[in-house]
Amino acid sequence: MPVEKAAATEDLLVKEGDIAGDYLERLLDILDYDGDIDLDVEASRAVVSIDGGEDLDKLVGPRGSVLESLQELTRLAVQQETGTRSRLMLDIAGWRAARREELADLGRATAEKALSTGERIRLQPMTPFERKVVHDAVATVKGVHSESEGEDPRRRVVVFPQ
Repeated sequence: MPVEKAAATEDLLVKEGDIAGDYLERLLDILDYDGDIDLDVEASRAVVSIDGGEDLDKLVGPRGSVLESLQELTRLAVQQETGTRSRLMLDIAGWRAARREELADLGRATAEKALSTGERIRLQPMTPFERKVVHDAVATVKGVHSESEGEDPRRRVVVFPQ
């Protein structure tokens, strides 16, 4: 990627993060929740995290359901201001980071089990974020591969021995 294009892309991602940070700051003020907002750019996407508040678990919800909804609303707020679809990632109270680690462990363990038993293994339905983490973890184990099957919200990862 040419230097100018990379810089323009980085500038757009920083702008997305700033817009998202402002949007989430207003949300926290309305809810009267405390939280520190951190903005970053990782893997060609803006990453916004909120940490440090007592009530933040309520913004995560069961299995991250509220977090997923807030992420989508934040993406829409960014899109409304920039005119382009955002791939922004939102994490609250470290939930997504902890879930990523848990899912990576699940993916590797499932791959090892499929390798040792010689049978395919179907996991529980997952969100697109969860499936991506599992697929990436399975890809690190030689002798197995994974595919997604089904339709959302019942879409799941299946791990196959080769």
